[in-house]
Amino acid sequence: MGRWPQLVGPQVAQHCEPQRYDEEERTLSVRCDSTAWATQLRLLAPRLVARLNEDLGQGTVRMIKVRGPEAPRRGYGPLRAPGSRGPGDTYG
Repeated sequence: MGRWPQLVGPQVAQHCEPQRYDEEERTLSVRCDSTAWATQLRLLAPRLVARLNEDLGQGTVRMIKVRGPEAPRRGYGPLRAPGSRGPGDTYG
């Protein structure tokens, strides 16, 4: 995880960061800061797996799970009507 920028390059490392490595399944979970970068990393995943295995040892990583940015949590204000789903609930 500490060598991520050297392994993937500075541009990818700036927008995508490794979150978790599962030794049992040999999968690496990566979080990207935008959906565009998540799509780009999914396209680069086969080459990235090959590069990681070349550097870290054959069979170290079998798959990369790419996740996009997390949506903000939906907060409800104190004046919310019981059973409503927010502003969209008042239309139609």
